[in-house]
Amino acid sequence: MVFRESKFNYSTILEMPFRATVKNMKKYYFILLIFTMNTIVSNAQKINIDFLPKLMATKPEQFKELMDNSEKYRLQILYTQIDRDKKNRPKFTTFGYRINNSEYFYPASTVKFPASILALEKINNLNIKGLTKETPMLTGAEFQKHTPVTKDSTAENGLPSVAHYIKKILMVSDNDAFNRLYEFIGQEAFNATLHQKGYENTRIHHRLQVGMNKEQNRRTNPIKFMQGNEIVYQQPMVISEKNYNSANPVFIGKGYMKGDSLVNNPYEFTDRNFYPLLDQQAVLKAVLFPESVEAKKRFNLTQDDYKFMYKYMSQMPTESKFPKYDPVEFYPTYCKFLMYGSGKNDVVNPNMRIFNKVGDAYGFLLDNAYVVDFEKGVEFMLTTVLLCNNDGIFNDDKYDYDTVGYPFMKNLGKLIYEYELTRPKKNKADLSRFKMKYD
Repeated sequence: MVFRESKFNYSTILEMPFRATVKNMKKYYFILLIFTMNTIVSNAQKINIDFLPKLMATKPEQFKELMDNSEKYRLQILYTQIDRDKKNRPKFTTFGYRINNSEYFYPASTVKFPASILALEKINNLNIKGLTKETPMLTGAEFQKHTPVTKDSTAENGLPSVAHYIKKILMVSDNDAFNRLYEFIGQEAFNATLHQKGYENTRIHHRLQVGMNKEQNRRTNPIKFMQGNEIVYQQPMVISEKNYNSANPVFIGKGYMKGDSLVNNPYEFTDRNFYPLLDQQAVLKAVLFPESVEAKKRFNLTQDDYKFMYKYMSQMPTESKFPKYDPVEFYPTYCKFLMYGSGKNDVVNPNMRIFNKVGDAYGFLLDNAYVVDFEKGVEFMLTTVLLCNNDGIFNDDKYDYDTVGYPFMKNLGKLIYEYELTRPKKNKADLSRFKMKYD
């Protein structure tokens, strides 16, 4: 469903002449009904669809091609302004471009963000003495393609843990780290928990990069949390009893590579993950501004959990000691598509931090971000996706990230940032909550 703001003028009904004919009365009552229905939908979503096209039209050299072919690029954008009252409480105004929960895109690594949150929440819900996000987590193997993990050379103590997996996810988007959290949470619990909280359009039902089938993804590895030689908590292999595939077949493009052969049929995404932009930004908002979200949509996180998430969402890999990353491969702006694109040589704004999670796979490029400039008092949320696959062929490793995707991301981030610099704000934001001490 596409959400649109109603443009009908309510005063037209209020000012209707008393002597109106019965025919006109019926017409006005029908318009009133339609107006009311549109207003309910609009107010529930609070999305203005007029602003972003006008703003992007001011930079035709950057955005015209994408806007003229927005269906081809499957372009969607969510931009949320944040205004503070005298008590620093945030008020949100959201603008959308082609937002549509029914238009499929592959969410790639953006699914790792809710995995990180749900893993922390599960530990808190279990409420077992000695079980924390830092407790060593040992993964076993009990089904086809299961792989065990008992050590992690990148951790300071040489052992895997939920905390260390989250660090690797948020700083460099590590695939194995996601898979291990997916196995801890469990496929059914992953989806059921999100749906119960109101993120009902999300479907996350497979690991990443390991090529497992449906039956293999339904079964998650046995896990033990250890304190020395003592088992603090363990869970057996868990089997999901529900089917989370799309109810409708999903095919995109005109062909795909199977081995060395081209198959001239659209590529099927029916059994792939889905995480629509409305849910993505809503989950981001629930973590950044939990006090502004209804209780149902919040996550059971401690204050330490929130600070932990903020730190590693915004920390550059070059600032990390454990894990220690090669600065050539993992440069300061790595995984900060909005504002920097693929800019390996871009100069980092020292007053800016980007709290985000990106994704890129099958030509889909995504970023779900909260951008802060502490010096200028700027803050906004920006979430976007586009398909960078001009030839319509999947699995050929010929995607247009460098020529289409990254430039778009960088330009869009800068466009919104520059607009925010000029946008009047009644009260200056106190952003000290998001100032972190890094390694």
